[in-house]
Amino acid sequence: MRLGTVVGMVVSTVKEESLQGLKLLVIEDCDVAGRGKGSYYVAADAVGAGKTEVVLTAHGSSARQTEATKNRPVDAVVMAIVEMIEAGGEVTYNKTQGEA
Repeated sequence: MRLGTVVGMVVSTVKEESLQGLKLLVIEDCDVAGRGKGSYYVAADAVGAGKTEVVLTAHGSSARQTEATKNRPVDAVVMAIVEMIEAGGEVTYNKTQGEA
């Protein structure tokens, strides 16, 4: 699993039939404080994430284990919207306060 921030979306009117109905998001990898790392990927959205939210993503065959992505050709899926991150005994990210 990886942490990332939703920075955009991909719109595609012509796509593989099994991808119909999936929202595709552009995710930037982030650290435990929610700060971007400058690397990006596209993930199918299984939870209704929105722009600027910190999310948890699964990759590879695990990305096809959600109800939204089962038997679909995806290799990354947003599977959780992060509320808070605690690392090293300190809160490093809190959604209601932004970076801690």
